[in-house]
Amino acid sequence: MEKISFMKWLVVALLLTGCQKPKLGDDFVQLIDWMQGSFSSQAQSQQHSDYFDIRLHMVKIWPQRKDGYWLYVEQAAADYLDKPYRQRIYHVYKHSEEPLRYASAVYEIESAQTFVGAYDDPQLFGQLQPQDLIERTGCTVILELQLDGSYFGSTPGKACLSDHQGATYATSIVRIDSDSIESWDQGFNAQDEQVWGAVKGPYIFVR
Repeated sequence: MEKISFMKWLVVALLLTGCQKPKLGDDFVQLIDWMQGSFSSQAQSQQHSDYFDIRLHMVKIWPQRKDGYWLYVEQAAADYLDKPYRQRIYHVYKHSEEPLRYASAVYEIESAQTFVGAYDDPQLFGQLQPQDLIERTGCTVILELQLDGSYFGSTPGKACLSDHQGATYATSIVRIDSDSIESWDQGFNAQDEQVWGAVKGPYIFVR
């Protein structure tokens, strides 16, 4: 049932966002601007008990690099901000022109505890280089510009491997606009049964 729910949400989201939008001159800068900032799922958690109050922070790092944009990402429960459950670095770059798509590759950080709260001081990442990171192969999200101006995308099939809570693979589906980021991360076992993640729909993080 959970897998069907995921697919139904995917179809509805695609219908709402429409097909690809013609290229805009500043579309890449706009995407990065929308991804950066501090977000909260507090409103959603107050309306639906199935969702937790999560805080999401994303900030640009390594501004001198010319191979796209690099973002530090930190997620934590509102009651445990000093103990984030997810710390990642995203490498966002142009994937294709026709249709216009962007890739957001996901990297893990060794000794991530050192960088808790570093969204307030991104210069701390000056001691790191991309080669120091651990890429989560198969977990890249491909985002496509939509007719309504938002960006929508997901990971490819079952390529993102995961052993968390008995899973064999994970999926991520994302929608980004100027005010919010919708993110639906789920883990599935070898029988395609969901074993972790939200069941009813994406987390909605409001700026």
